[in-house]
Amino acid sequence: MIPRYSRPEMARIWELENKFDIWREIEVLACEAQAELGEIGITAEEAAHIRTTAAFEVERVDEIERTTNHDVIAFLTNMAEHIDAGLGEDDPKPSRWVHYGMTSSDLGDTALCYQMTQAVDLLIADVRRIGEVCVRRAFETREMLCVGRTHGIHAEPMTMGMKFGRWAWAAKRAEERLERTREIVAVGAISGAVGSYSNIDPFVEEYVCERLGLTPEPLSTQVIPRDRHAQLLAVLATVAATAEEIATEVRALQKSDTLEAEEPFAKGQTGSSAMPHKRNPITAERVCGLARVVKANAQVGFDNVALWHERDISHSSAERVVLADSTIALDYLLGKLEWILDGLVLYPERMRANLDATRGLIYSSRVLLALVDTGITREAAYAIVQRNAMAVWDDIQQARDGEDYRTRLAADPECPLAEAELDEIFDPRAFLARVDVVFDRLEALRA
Repeated sequence: MIPRYSRPEMARIWELENKFDIWREIEVLACEAQAELGEIGITAEEAAHIRTTAAFEVERVDEIERTTNHDVIAFLTNMAEHIDAGLGEDDPKPSRWVHYGMTSSDLGDTALCYQMTQAVDLLIADVRRIGEVCVRRAFETREMLCVGRTHGIHAEPMTMGMKFGRWAWAAKRAEERLERTREIVAVGAISGAVGSYSNIDPFVEEYVCERLGLTPEPLSTQVIPRDRHAQLLAVLATVAATAEEIATEVRALQKSDTLEAEEPFAKGQTGSSAMPHKRNPITAERVCGLARVVKANAQVGFDNVALWHERDISHSSAERVVLADSTIALDYLLGKLEWILDGLVLYPERMRANLDATRGLIYSSRVLLALVDTGITREAAYAIVQRNAMAVWDDIQQARDGEDYRTRLAADPECPLAEAELDEIFDPRAFLARVDVVFDRLEALRA
C-alpha cells in the first residue's frame, strides 16, 4: 500500500501499474532481441505483433495470481491473453516466445533496478532544489550576525549565512552520493536459473539493458547481488540523516528561549489544541520522525545481502516494503524540508539579543589571545580571562544585575589591556575578518 504522505511522482514508481509496465517492456525487448539474434524460431513479424498487442490489467493479474500464487506467471498469462487474442485455435501463438529462456528474477530484478533508478532521479532533483535554496539564502544572510553554539553553549559570533552555507554543501554531498549510487543500481540481469545463460544468449541481456539505460550485471546467479540494494538503502539513510540534522537545527532555533528562526506558519494554521498561542515546529518534527524510518530500513538492506548459496527469496518480501517506503518517505521529507528552508522566518534582532545575552563572555577567546600578545604567559592570561568570566557567569545564572565582561576586565588590575584594545576585542565583526573565504568557496555552488 502506498503511504498517504507520498507525492504522486514517487508513488507512481512503486504502483503495480508501473512495475507491470516495465515488465511488459522487458519481455517485449527480449522478444525483439531474440528475433534479431535469429537463434530460435521467433520472426521479426511475431516480435512486432508482440510489441503492438502486449498488454495487461492489474485486476486481471491479481485474479490469476489468486490461483497461481506466482505473480510473474500471472502477469505472463494475462499478457498472453492479449497477444493471442483473435487467433484461431490452430494458429501459432506468438505468446510462446515471451519469457523464452528466462526465469522470474531475470524479469523482476531487472525491473526493480529500473524502478530504483527512477526513484533516485527524483531524489537527486529533490536535494538539488534544497541546495539551490540554501545557497540563495546563504548569500541573503551572509552578514546576519548570530551566536555560534558548541555543546549547546554560546561560543563565538558567526552569521546565519554560514548555517545555510553548511546545509548547501551537505545537499551537494547528498546529490553526489545519490548520483554515484544510481550507477551502482542501474544494472540488469537476464542470465537464467543460476546465471550461466544456459537457455538464453547473453545478447538478449545486452539488448534489453542497453535500451533501458542499464548495464548488464557482470555475474548474477539469477539474482542481482543485494549489496547494490544495500548501498542504495544506506545512502538513502545518510541523506535522511542530513535532512534530520537540518530540521533539528530549525527546531532548536525555534525554541521559545532562542527564537532566532521559525518554520512557516500558514494563515489559518493552528498550533496546540489546548494552547492557542503556540506555533510548533511540526513540519521539522515530521522530517525528523520520517528520517528515523528511512535510517531503520537500511538495516533490512544489509540483512538482505546474505542469501543461501546462489540465491533464495528471503530478500524479496522485505524489499517490497523498504524500497518503496524509504524512497517515498525520503522524497516527502525532502519536499517538506525545502518548504521549511525556503520560507524560514528569521529574527535578526533576536539573534543580536542572544549574541549579547552572556554579557560579552563570547569574546573570551580574543581576550585570551590579546593578553598573550602582551607578553604574559598563556597560563596567567587564562587565569585572568576565566576568573572574570566566571564572575559574570555566576551573575547570569543567579539572574543578578552585574557588570558585563568588558567592564570587569577594564577594572581588573592584572589585565593590561587598554580601552582601545578592549573596544577592538569586543567587536563581533572582528571574529569574521576571514569569513569571506567560506562564501568564496560557496560561489562554486551558485552556478
